[in-house]
Amino acid sequence: MKTLFATLAVTAALALPAAAQDRMSLMLDWFVNPDHGPIILAQELGYFKEAGLEVEIIAPSDPNAPPRMVAAGSVDLAISYQPELHLNRHDGLSLRRVGTLISTPLTCLVVLADGPVKTMADLRGRKVGFAVAGVQEVMLNAMLAHSGMAPGDVEQINIGWSLSPALMAGQVDGVIGAFRNFELNQLALEGMEGRCFYPEAEGVPTYDELIYIANPDRMDADRIARFLDATERATGYILNNPDQAWRIFSATASELQTELNARAWADTWPRFDARPAALDAGRYTRFEAFLAEGGVTPGGLAVEALALDVTAR
Repeated sequence: MKTLFATLAVTAALALPAAAQDRMSLMLDWFVNPDHGPIILAQELGYFKEAGLEVEIIAPSDPNAPPRMVAAGSVDLAISYQPELHLNRHDGLSLRRVGTLISTPLTCLVVLADGPVKTMADLRGRKVGFAVAGVQEVMLNAMLAHSGMAPGDVEQINIGWSLSPALMAGQVDGVIGAFRNFELNQLALEGMEGRCFYPEAEGVPTYDELIYIANPDRMDADRIARFLDATERATGYILNNPDQAWRIFSATASELQTELNARAWADTWPRFDARPAALDAGRYTRFEAFLAEGGVTPGGLAVEALALDVTAR
């Protein structure tokens, strides 16, 4: 009789439908690249599924679209940048930082290592290109001031996203907005060595480079908390097994299997935030004040108007 009941119990269990997964949509900041390692690994290792989530990962056709898409409720989450979040909030978009992907700055000011610029002071009278007006300009001005220079001591040129080509062609003597894990490797593959001046060492407050943003009026805090838990598990896997993690990551798409991406992976994985849900409130207070001092925003936004810890709700 016990055997019969056991058999019936197993049969009934097998007949039960699989638990429904909660659907979530995540829009990346751009096409898939090593910066997105924990997200792709959480998908490939089944961590999202174990968290009861079915995550749709979307690459935007326009890198400016993700914040607007989240604010409009078209996607649940998006990857953005802390400096951009401050600007978006001052523009009235209903957004909050709900997690961190990469908690160290990646942006830097790049010059050619064999060129005449050996220190920030050597930029006096030279040309510096930038990609995005506003934040990058105030970052450059702060770096110049840190070395005793004024904004007018260099010629600032908007070169769009053609950073490395403009530098290699000699159109500018330096570029601000380059990512240290990509542009330096891109230069090396072209046979040129770059030198990076780090904003956080040159008068700019440290900030979170890549963050997860959500609309606080529409978000499901429980689902986001489970998403962050899954990516935290994936980050732990990467930190413990970076080579195997790269093999899993790069196997997801042939376009990832390049020397540039392999080098970028090596420079990126140590920077993934091991505690993506944790909030460093001071960073948001300091950067809000920094942007106001630079005249980019009027300032005045409290931390709660910029960032949330969804696990504390």
